[in-house]
Amino acid sequence: MNNNTVPVYNLNDGHILPQIALGTYQIRGMQGVDQILAAIQTGYRLIDTSTNYDSEGAVGEAIRRSGIPRSSFYVTSKLPGQYHHREDALKMIEETLLRLRLDYLDLYLIHWPLPKRDNYVEAWTALIEAQKRGLIRSIGVSNFEAAHLDRIIEATGVTPAVNQNEIHPYWIQNSLLQANKDRGIVTEAWSPLGRGIGELKEPIILELAEKYHKNAGQIILRWHLQRGVLPVPKAGSLQHQRDNLALWNFELTADEVIAISSLTKVDGRVDNQDPNTYEEFN
Repeated sequence: MNNNTVPVYNLNDGHILPQIALGTYQIRGMQGVDQILAAIQTGYRLIDTSTNYDSEGAVGEAIRRSGIPRSSFYVTSKLPGQYHHREDALKMIEETLLRLRLDYLDLYLIHWPLPKRDNYVEAWTALIEAQKRGLIRSIGVSNFEAAHLDRIIEATGVTPAVNQNEIHPYWIQNSLLQANKDRGIVTEAWSPLGRGIGELKEPIILELAEKYHKNAGQIILRWHLQRGVLPVPKAGSLQHQRDNLALWNFELTADEVIAISSLTKVDGRVDNQDPNTYEEFN
């Protein structure tokens, strides 16, 4: 699919994001540059990285090698937990831009709230300041629950543009999706295919793949889109990159969306990472 035909989501700050991103977790080094460059040539323009992924350098290099204007891209990175204090966060944002060799980020997220440490409100004030300085266009969060969202909104008067959360058929997060929507926040999904093991083999997914002449991954990604979610799948191979952009020429029925959602599990998280207790540090 040509990038110009990928639909966009409108953010609450007036900016836009394409409806699918390239995830770069475990995509790094020169091989990573080649993989990201191939994705760019396939049509991706929203690229998701993080300081914790060690892929920021590869993302920046691939963008430069592409020959495509910087203004055509939407680059996301994320703040590590060890830099939640205001001045540390501001310096880390500058460091991220140095690693990417870019003048600004299109989207920057607090990676985890880490409520036990309770510095995420301070981190949010740093993102607001960096946005005012022109270092970031849109600011958001990742792995925030509704209570975390309300706390930063009430403390600063600034609502995140995006909340990136773990969402996949085994962990559908209905209440959090509604909480984000109620606050005018676009939801992104990390690990949108789960870990690519169980969900891709579920009978309902395989049945729909056969019906629509798609693969199982495409069915799940389409399910995300029809729930208003922006999926961030990692795709290293060219074939997977192409498949993940071929999502807008078919549509699931409402009953099929519900059937996929019924796969959700009480313990469906891929690594049991509860944002209320998870500690990002090793």
